[in-house]
Amino acid sequence: MEKRESLVAAARALDAAGFMPQKSGNLSLRTAGGFIITPSGLPYQAMTPADLVECAPDGSFTGPLRPSSEWRLHAAIYAARPDAAAVVHTHSPRATALSCARRGIPPIHYMATLAGAGGRLGIPCAPHATFGTEALAQAAATTLGAELRAVLLANHGVVALGTRLADAVALTREVENLAGQYLDLLAARLDPVLLEPSDLAEAAAQLSAYGRPA
Repeated sequence: MEKRESLVAAARALDAAGFMPQKSGNLSLRTAGGFIITPSGLPYQAMTPADLVECAPDGSFTGPLRPSSEWRLHAAIYAARPDAAAVVHTHSPRATALSCARRGIPPIHYMATLAGAGGRLGIPCAPHATFGTEALAQAAATTLGAELRAVLLANHGVVALGTRLADAVALTREVENLAGQYLDLLAARLDPVLLEPSDLAEAAAQLSAYGRPA
């Protein structure tokens, strides 16, 4: 029950932050037999832990509610990434705006290292595919590859993974922050100066000790 409560709390918090307009987006946690995922079409503020859907990798489920239409997206990421314990998909406004230009976020800031691959890939944009399809699921999993933890989905939104739910949620928030910074640069017609791999490596080393006890 604790996992279910944390998933509902995270969904409500992201919804309240404006990341899930019109019941969009979905969250999940890996389980021994598959994953638990937010249900289809239920407002997040009305959701309870009992409403979450236990879903198998093939999409079969138990309970009265259907899993999110993006269950294939979650299943594909869990299959491709054994390190993923949680997946968060949102339609946060600034990152989604960039995705509608089919444009990723280059490594303009050291916080891009949180998205994996040492930050050198920034946060790329996966190819477009219709929502809820296997094509979208595979496009996202392929773009994530073995290293990345977040990507944009073309004309759609954002997906992030983590070894903990809290990490996936924090990364989702950071992607939106980076998207806003990049859009501000573009709006001002400024050319961003991208960080070098050596700069990103130094930043990643600094961040690895951030917030830890001395």
